[in-house]
Amino acid sequence: MDWLPVGVVIALALIFAFTNGFHDASNSVATAIATRALSPRIAVAMAAVLNLAGAFLGEGIARVIGESIIRPPDGREGLVILGSALVGAIAWNLLTWWRGMPSSSSHALIGGLAGASLAAGATVLWGGIWWDVALPMLISPLAGLVVAYLVMRLLISRLGHLSRRRADRDLRYAQVASAGAMALGHGLQDAAKTMGVVVLALTVSGHSSGDDVPWEVMLGAALALAAGTYAGGWRIMRTLGRRIITPAPEPAQGMVAEASSAAILYLAGALHAPVSTTHTITASIVGAGLIGRRSAIRWGTVGRILRVWLVTFPAAAAVSALLCWVALSL
Repeated sequence: MDWLPVGVVIALALIFAFTNGFHDASNSVATAIATRALSPRIAVAMAAVLNLAGAFLGEGIARVIGESIIRPPDGREGLVILGSALVGAIAWNLLTWWRGMPSSSSHALIGGLAGASLAAGATVLWGGIWWDVALPMLISPLAGLVVAYLVMRLLISRLGHLSRRRADRDLRYAQVASAGAMALGHGLQDAAKTMGVVVLALTVSGHSSGDDVPWEVMLGAALALAAGTYAGGWRIMRTLGRRIITPAPEPAQGMVAEASSAAILYLAGALHAPVSTTHTITASIVGAGLIGRRSAIRWGTVGRILRVWLVTFPAAAAVSALLCWVALSL
């Protein structure tokens, strides 16, 4: 097959990775900025560098995305399915970024792949979607909520004898490390999803056997994700940093949320399980915020975020299905 249609799909995949980066930049550093542990520009620069490094650790997750979601046909139809899925996911990322709502780029991509495949009559591997993707993505936010709550309780009991000023100062230093760990985990998880789609495009077009992830694909996805992260998703950053816990998370809450999320992302990465970094960090922020005044959590904001989470998969699937149907009808 000619390289032009393949190149278009790869370009769309890199655009998706870029939007994923600036959409999810807040995942790593929103609380660190809100607690003033890091300045905004230093925070996103650190996150971009660690996203770049983490991307090279996620080959196993890329294989899951490439093998367990859909089985697209070879040739033009397969590329149309992949291109439609990417456009649908990009559109959802841009819409939720504009509204300042943290949503899962991973759910949008997987929903797009499923919707476009259904529209084209291609095979959707529902068993793989459930066991390899949906179940880990359901468990990860619950784990983030519980782990952050328990760690926060333990931390408060240990810090009870320290002065508030001294504790906050020390925890801001610790939060730099926890934000860095979260950024590395974000790169591990999210760049791999772009890699998986690119490998699929190369496979259905006959340019690759699909047995491995070429280093050029890793590098391209890593650079696109890092560039998007450095651009910074300030709208969503304000939501995560100041609109879930008011007036803003304390350094202890920010550090615990980031460290808990990072641990879950690394464990999922070791198991080759793709999870949503957005869902995990958001739930961890709520879990950490449960220690202290209940009124500090803005439950209205939490409810709006949950509603966005629920519609992400079907919305991206519907848009991608429509695009695919139109493209195949031309």
